[in-house]
Amino acid sequence: MPQHPSAPVVVIAPDSFKGSLSAEQVADAIAAGIRRARPDAVVRCCPMADGGEGTLDAMLAGGGTR
Repeated sequence: MPQHPSAPVVVIAPDSFKGSLSAEQVADAIAAGIRRARPDAVVRCCPMADGGEGTLDAMLAGGGTR
């Protein structure tokens, strides 16, 4: 939980940018921007996929196994 009661909790749940970035890379980039703007924010990254490209990577990032 936040260290300060007014610190925002942000959940980042992007899909990939097809042909450019994986969902995890997108989440990391967004998280970096949020942390720069709000260092007190609690950021949770949850890469997503729609069942196509990047699905296995998203599942593994979430703690799944092959």
